[in-house]
Amino acid sequence: MTEVISTTKFTAFAQGFFSSGHIEVQHVDPGNPRSFQKRYWAQLSCTRLIASRLPGADLAAEYMYDKYIRDLSTKTIQSSGRVILYFLHFLERKKTNIYTLTHQDISQFVGYEQERGQKTQSVVNYLRIVYAFIKYLVDQDVLPDTVMERKIRIKLPEALPRAITPEDQQRLLGAIRLDRDRALILLLLRTGMRIGELLEVQVSDISVAERKIMIYLGEKNFQGRAVYYSEDAELALKKWLKIRPGYSTSLFPGRSAGRSISYVTAWSVMQNILDRAGLSDKGYSLHSLRHTFATDMLNAGMRLEVLQQLLGHQEIEMTMRYAKITDLTREHEYFKAIARIEQGGYYEHRRVNTQLQRVFEKKKLLRSKRK
Repeated sequence: MTEVISTTKFTAFAQGFFSSGHIEVQHVDPGNPRSFQKRYWAQLSCTRLIASRLPGADLAAEYMYDKYIRDLSTKTIQSSGRVILYFLHFLERKKTNIYTLTHQDISQFVGYEQERGQKTQSVVNYLRIVYAFIKYLVDQDVLPDTVMERKIRIKLPEALPRAITPEDQQRLLGAIRLDRDRALILLLLRTGMRIGELLEVQVSDISVAERKIMIYLGEKNFQGRAVYYSEDAELALKKWLKIRPGYSTSLFPGRSAGRSISYVTAWSVMQNILDRAGLSDKGYSLHSLRHTFATDMLNAGMRLEVLQQLLGHQEIEMTMRYAKITDLTREHEYFKAIARIEQGGYYEHRRVNTQLQRVFEKKKLLRSKRK
């Protein structure tokens, strides 16, 4: 049954986003998989919010539509809609609502999720989505600025990145059997892309002549960038493109038209390869390929700020965490630098790295405030 509801109060909604004021998901051209999935999840999120008739659901629907027109990722729209609806239900169970939201309400929500046994990272993600929605309401003068004061911050356990050793890389690549899987693994290993970004790649995003892939919207920082791939990745990619199914524009088509393979499928590919290579007990994952790329590039002499751009990090500190310098590289760089100093020579790259300098100055400032 389709419920009729007035959309006149949704001033931010474009004409036609809802069909004739009905709560239903419109069908859009599946020939454009990005717009199809994004519009589908935006409309579905708005549909569920409005149907809930919870206080503030109309504002939440406007907020979701705002995310859609700002062209945020499908994953962001999907998770935001789900978490915000869940949060509004939580407030209702507490006999309160979004219009009277307090710092204590947010704190109780965090406590409730922790008591349910949610992983720390999941609670952090929920909290980030909730605060983004609250900030939107503050900007719309629905809530006072004070609700954003003393924001709750949850410290995540420091997880050390795990890069794959050169020996294990050879065993991993030697265990790949299918052309699709070789293209998948080598593109992750040689570009440093996140798996979510690679699964969003369309064939038209690839410049074979330049060995370049355009990422139009980063999965974490919502910014586009270009990445490049190596000769072995190029060979694997060309082989895959020759036999790739032609019913979809996705680089790695799934079973449904307009869809790529899922993360679960990609994860299964990696696990099967690790099993065949005898590496299943090493703790490697798809994300290890990204850490390996960062570590290998840094140890090969790539400047940190260049690596930051290739990885799509907003903060250079994150790049510093990702990439680990080997003892051999550290020793080599030390003796190379000390030799220049002893010879009294001048090296062009001894200039100050302004990005790193800002990081160090910030850390120095924070330390001074703690005293």
